[in-house]
Amino acid sequence: MIKLLCIVGGMNTGGAETFLMKIYRELPHDKYQMDFCVTNEKEGFYDKEIEKLGGKIIHITKKSKNIIKNFKEIEDIVKIGKYNNVIRISQHSLSALDLYAAKRGGARNLIFRSSNSNSCGSWLNRIMHKVFKVFAKKIPNVKIAPSDVAAIHMFGRKDYEQGKVKILNNGLPIQNFMYNSKKRDEIRKKLKIEDKFVIGHIGRFTKQKNHQFLIDVFNDYLAINENSLLLLIGEGELKKSIERYIEKKKIKDKVLFLGLIGNAYEMYNAMDCFVFPSLFEGMPNTVIEAQTNGLNCIISDKITTNVKLTNKVEFLPLENSKTWAKEIRVSINREKDYSIIKEKGYDINDVTKEFVKLCYK
Repeated sequence: MIKLLCIVGGMNTGGAETFLMKIYRELPHDKYQMDFCVTNEKEGFYDKEIEKLGGKIIHITKKSKNIIKNFKEIEDIVKIGKYNNVIRISQHSLSALDLYAAKRGGARNLIFRSSNSNSCGSWLNRIMHKVFKVFAKKIPNVKIAPSDVAAIHMFGRKDYEQGKVKILNNGLPIQNFMYNSKKRDEIRKKLKIEDKFVIGHIGRFTKQKNHQFLIDVFNDYLAINENSLLLLIGEGELKKSIERYIEKKKIKDKVLFLGLIGNAYEMYNAMDCFVFPSLFEGMPNTVIEAQTNGLNCIISDKITTNVKLTNKVEFLPLENSKTWAKEIRVSINREKDYSIIKEKGYDINDVTKEFVKLCYK
């Protein structure tokens, strides 16, 4: 049994965590194990599934509480567990110090995966990212990113252009995301939205996802098609403020919140168009998933063009919500788009094989 220790904030439904879970589900569990070192105190969305698959959840102290204790705990976990392979997934270069702690504990295969194209947060947070970027370049011996912008953000343009960063696609189980007209009818009937034009979005309620602009776009689209509905899937710290903004716009009866659901992948079938106005992204899983389902995707031009895998993706600047509303249209001929995604290397089986080569030594 070859083990891999994954260091993340917590195993919830973010893109980085979901990426790891998609890989873990595909691995032969008699040969490969994934354990997760987390800083969140509450149970994560995926914790029970991880344990069912044979993995461990190991809680450690947050850096913000005690950075020295955090460092020592990682070192001890690696030493006691005899982990040779350790992966850190993060959007901030300071996280490279976790790999240094793992190295001190005896790990030799040190993997850093950049998960985003921006470290976000305060000006101090951004400055710290620039300062500690040298550690992100020097400490890991395997560098991974889901896109060009995510690679450059963490490891620098020079390392990316010299081929020192491996672009590993955000693979997915394609069969789960293929368009299914029968499933579409079932879901729309269950939600009582059979006759609605449905605009969809899946994502955490955070500043990055730009939900307020999304609400503005939808509000403008109602002037074009009043028989439409906005379907929102996700949770997050800004959900309450977005609910208040929707009430202010007096469109509460036109917006449906589904929260965190286990069958989110099926919900693409119920949608007619996917709108995604993020301020930044590394390589958004949801846009890949929506394309696999054959949806038209109207997305922010702040997102890497690498995400355009079919001809149903349109990039727009975050300037005028009315412009976005005018571009929303129903998706047609959705049944065969999944084959394009497979041809472009996003099948989870192929991605998992590459992951094993990089992360298990």
